[in-house]
Amino acid sequence: MKVGVALLFTSFLLIFSGCAQNGAGQDKMEYEETKKMVVDILKTDDGKKAIQDIISDDKTKAELIMDSDVIKKSIEDMITSDKGKEFWKKTFKDPEFVAAYAKALEDEHKKMLKDLTKDPQYRGMLIEILKEPDLEKEMDKLLKTKEMRSVYKELIIETMDSPLVQAKMQERLDKAVSKAAEKETKGEEKDKKDKE
Repeated sequence: MKVGVALLFTSFLLIFSGCAQNGAGQDKMEYEETKKMVVDILKTDDGKKAIQDIISDDKTKAELIMDSDVIKKSIEDMITSDKGKEFWKKTFKDPEFVAAYAKALEDEHKKMLKDLTKDPQYRGMLIEILKEPDLEKEMDKLLKTKEMRSVYKELIIETMDSPLVQAKMQERLDKAVSKAAEKETKGEEKDKKDKE
């Protein structure tokens, strides 16, 4: 590979040096001669190997593929054709492919859902769907299952373990105790007045 790259580099160097010499007016190397020499070098086994090495580089290959209008058009045609539709139906039945596809688009889906939840029309449609009697029954059944009860239980325990929740509860308990003590004090004072 090093020999091929060196050969390719030498070819380009010859072209540029030929151009520089033409511009400077020194011993002129004619454009056609330089071109012929470069073409001859590229036709050698080392020249071909150098080009293959450059093209087989993953980064170069990705750039060539993604920038090619022919590739884009081919993909578009494959997706919209009847054969393409059949291909995608079969492909989406493969659980491994579906998982990889979902993972690849996860961020885009999250962004789209966030954008949709800001849309009043979408939210209204969602509320209408959730109000449907059949769906309400299904949701009710789901919420009463053992699995959901287990989830609720874990959530409640997790919430109760939170220091913020514990502080709030302590605050409310303190208020309730002080109110109860206040009532008791007022009751005792009233009893004293009644006895007098």
